[in-house]
Amino acid sequence: MARFPAPAPQSLRRDPLPLRGRTALVTGASRHDGIGYAVARRLAAYGASVYLHHHVPHDAALPWGADRPEEVAASVREAVGDPEATVAHGPADLSDPRAPARLITTAAQALGGRLDILVANHALNGGDGTLDTIDAAMLDAHWAVDTRSVLLLIQAFARQPRAPHGGRVVMMTSGQDIAGGMPGEIAYGLQKGALASITRSLSTTLIERGITVNAVNPGPVDTGYLTGDDYDAVADRFPTGHWGMPDDPARLISWLATDEAGWITGQVIDSEGGFRR
Repeated sequence: MARFPAPAPQSLRRDPLPLRGRTALVTGASRHDGIGYAVARRLAAYGASVYLHHHVPHDAALPWGADRPEEVAASVREAVGDPEATVAHGPADLSDPRAPARLITTAAQALGGRLDILVANHALNGGDGTLDTIDAAMLDAHWAVDTRSVLLLIQAFARQPRAPHGGRVVMMTSGQDIAGGMPGEIAYGLQKGALASITRSLSTTLIERGITVNAVNPGPVDTGYLTGDDYDAVADRFPTGHWGMPDDPARLISWLATDEAGWITGQVIDSEGGFRR
C-alpha cells in the first residue's frame, strides 16, 4: 500500500493558465529581441500579471540600440491569457544600490500589492575584457549590476508577505562554468559565476519561506548581438544548425514559475539545445 495516495485524476490535467492570479517582475525586459521580453510574454500568456523593468540608457549605448518601452509592453499585452491580468513597466538603474528595493515596491504596487515571481534577467553588456585588459572600474561596474543588484532584488522580494502558493526566483547565468569559459569577458563571467555559486545557498535560505530559487544558463541565444561569420560559426556548433531563440529559455523559465516546478530548487539548469563546446 502506497504511503501517500496518488494524485486524483483531475489534478493531473494541466491548467491552460497555470499562472492565473500570479504576479511577476521581469528585469531587463526592454528589447523585442531579448530573453526578458520573451519571458514576459510567456508569463503573461500563462495568466500572470507582469511588470517589465527597463533601463533605456544602457541599450541606447550599445550597437543594437534601444526599443521604446511602451511598444515592448504593448506587445506583451497582446499575449495576455487572463483578461484580468495587468501589464505594467518602468525604469530603474540597478547600479544604484537603492534601486532594487524600490523596484520591488513599485512593481508590487503596480500589480496589486505583491509579487509572486522574480526573474532577474538584466545584465551589464559591454565594458569588459580579457585578464590583460580588465581594470577595477570594469569589475566594479559588473559587480554592481550583474550580482549585487540581483541579490538585493531577491532580498527585497523575500521580505514581502508571502502568498499561500509561495514564490519563485529565477536568475540567469551564462555557461561560464562549462568547458572553455568566457576568457574574453572576465568581469561578466566572474559575476555570473557568483550567481551560479550562490544559487544553492539562496535556495536553502528561502525554501522555508516557500520560495524556490533556480538559475538558468540559456546558452547562445540570438538576441541580435552577433552577425556575419561569427554568427555562422556559432550556429554550426548546434546540432540543429541554428542558434537558440529567446523563447527557448523563456519556456523553461516560465515553467519554473508554475506549481509544477515546486519541487525544484537550488539548481543551475543548462538549456543549450545540445550546443557543442
